[in-house]
Amino acid sequence: MRELAPGVFVETGYRLVNAGAILTGDGWVLVDAPPYPRDAQHWRDTLAEIAPLPVLALILTDSQRDRLLGACWFGARAIVAHEETLLQMANLPQTFLDSASDALASNALEREQFASVRLLTPNVGFTEWMQLRFGAWHIPLLAMAGPTAGSVWVHLPEQRVLFTGPSICVDEHPHIASCHTKDWLENLTELRRPRFAADIIVPGRGPVVDKSATEPISNYLRVARRRVYSLYRAGRPRADTAALVPELLEMFPYDTGDSENVQRRIKSGLDRIYEEFKTSDRLNDLASR
Repeated sequence: MRELAPGVFVETGYRLVNAGAILTGDGWVLVDAPPYPRDAQHWRDTLAEIAPLPVLALILTDSQRDRLLGACWFGARAIVAHEETLLQMANLPQTFLDSASDALASNALEREQFASVRLLTPNVGFTEWMQLRFGAWHIPLLAMAGPTAGSVWVHLPEQRVLFTGPSICVDEHPHIASCHTKDWLENLTELRRPRFAADIIVPGRGPVVDKSATEPISNYLRVARRRVYSLYRAGRPRADTAALVPELLEMFPYDTGDSENVQRRIKSGLDRIYEEFKTSDRLNDLASR
């Protein structure tokens, strides 16, 4: 665990998700929670050793499976998320928890631990901006379009710390699961401006970074968008985005043993970008009528 600023903590060693925590005078405000029960319980116990105070709020930085599973272990008085996350959760199939357990558990013990997970729906939602206030702490939450639905940034301007969720990834190909790459690019550009008060950036997972870590992601998105746009304008079908995968594959390091999964991730993202251009054209056509 690392203390980024007085009262602001992060643990980057858990599987799949970075866990953040802010110690206010009244209790803890958490930013995401580890999805594995054993990791979540370890995080809960670690925070209790620092200060045996209640968890006032847990903030979910997006609607991905990995960020929905750990909430039940902390007894948070409020679970806060973007309204899009609430919508996504309302449409989850009844088999969601079983599927998550099958995907994440690597042995019988972990499957048994996942059997105790309860899916908790956020009880506080917002659409654009909100601010949590506990004691002297003012914690702004920003709805920032990114790679997934319900992307939220947690900004602590006085401490110059920013939690971005999956909007920033380090040394890996971005997982593009939404059709908002244009807005995502603009948000990363805004983050790099000097006026955005953030020197310490906590991505959704991986090491703590600074603003320079946004450049490789922006470059990847710019290249992907240009290539897909050329293909789309030429009238070629979405399936032809497969031809773009080799170029993008070389833009980030990857485990050669996992090459097939990485290529599927890239292809899925390219398809999302294709649909983004298609939807934009359809909306422009409707607006011109």
